[in-house]
Amino acid sequence: MDAPARSWPPSVGGYAERQGLFRLLQNMLEELLIHKPEDPVQFMIEHLKQHNDDGCISLGYQELKRFGAPRIFILGPPASGKTTMAIRLCKHLDAIRISQETLLSKETLALTKEAKAYKERKQKIPNALWANLIRERLSNVDCIKQGWILEGFPENQEQAWLLQSSGIIPRHVVVLYAADTMLIERNSGKRLDPLTEEVYHTTFDWPSDVQIQQRLVKPDVTEEEMAKQLLEYHRNLPGVFQIYHKILRSINADQPCVDVISQALTYVQTQPRSAAPFTPRILFCGPPGSGKSLQAALIAQKYSVVNICCGQLLKEAVADKTELGELVKPYIDNGYPVPDNVVMKILERRLNAPDCMTKGWVLRGFPRDIEQAERLQKACIIPNRVFFFNLPYESIIERLSQRRIDPVTGERYHTTLRPAPTAKIQARLKQNPKDKEENIEKRVDAYHRNVRDLQEFYEDAFDVNADQDPYPIFEFIESCIIKPLPCKKLNASN
Repeated sequence: MDAPARSWPPSVGGYAERQGLFRLLQNMLEELLIHKPEDPVQFMIEHLKQHNDDGCISLGYQELKRFGAPRIFILGPPASGKTTMAIRLCKHLDAIRISQETLLSKETLALTKEAKAYKERKQKIPNALWANLIRERLSNVDCIKQGWILEGFPENQEQAWLLQSSGIIPRHVVVLYAADTMLIERNSGKRLDPLTEEVYHTTFDWPSDVQIQQRLVKPDVTEEEMAKQLLEYHRNLPGVFQIYHKILRSINADQPCVDVISQALTYVQTQPRSAAPFTPRILFCGPPGSGKSLQAALIAQKYSVVNICCGQLLKEAVADKTELGELVKPYIDNGYPVPDNVVMKILERRLNAPDCMTKGWVLRGFPRDIEQAERLQKACIIPNRVFFFNLPYESIIERLSQRRIDPVTGERYHTTLRPAPTAKIQARLKQNPKDKEENIEKRVDAYHRNVRDLQEFYEDAFDVNADQDPYPIFEFIESCIIKPLPCKKLNASN
């Protein structure tokens, strides 16, 4: 009797990812850099207690929800609509808007008086003073709890470095762009509501309320000053772009305001890619002919994960004449299904091998039903990405019934999509009995009998439209591997 394979518990990695442990550590580090407390340990204990809705430290849903608090930079040239976007996003996200105007009007900040003195003397406020003023404002409770949207900062690379060194790191950066001629024209019709700070335009966005119309004022910026501001913005943007390019999204401001806001909102509500260590454990489920083998090969090639087909694994065990292979051989020779307990022993050994543990794996051909899925879970073989390939029955028949194999070379052909290159090869092609239509129908029926239970078991799985070209499918799968696990299913008890 073979000794039981040592269980590698990938559930540890799954737990860390689901509970957001790496994001928690990142958040803690950011808070420490911002506040620089005398006693870091006590500070973090109080910080976690203060911002947990339950009043206790939890690493589950509440922490993940808080990590969703926005930390957004909105950049763009003058008159591109930064203020309008910041106000609209703050209303939608319940975040705190921070701009030059709000910082200079915040009398409670210790550095405000010093910054105002520069402005009254019509001198440029130093970058270090702006960075310290922003850091002081972000340390307030409302910004910590609700998140913030920083409008118009950083203006240059030096400010960006100063903010970073203070621990002020955005999760999303939105950059608006438009032609200078359009911006100059837009600035001439720009009007500001001094009460709400909302921005309107005489042509494009005039308020219907007469009271608002009467209190609107024209910004005191001449066309010459506007041209200078644009020149300075274009000079400084490349340095800022270089720092934030990995989390930056450019949006064309020369389109209806509702479209600009919609694109920005969609972007800032997406989770950025985690920097946490990640070992892919990918499971492909789908009917025969849905392209699982091709996609597994593409994923394995690009990400260097181990490509495992359960059926091929059993054949290799027979060919290697191992003890388990000898148990498998009679079943394969007679066309019977191999018992689950034998399959699991072979599968556990392979998935617990050093290459699978370090590089990750992509598995297909198992599990085929809910009992097999439960066996995997009990063995601590828990995939962190599951995909269900969907393909209409007609497409399955078209793909499989016309497959042929060259018995001499082992090369595969398709009578329609990839015909044999010569008549001689065509004449010797054979069809695998399992690709006959009656056998395909049995295999597809067996899959559909169990797929609903499997989909309920793997509730965070992704559905793949397999009835399209291979490369769009690959791009979709790749995007799902890269992005974090969905959080909608988590609850405080996890």
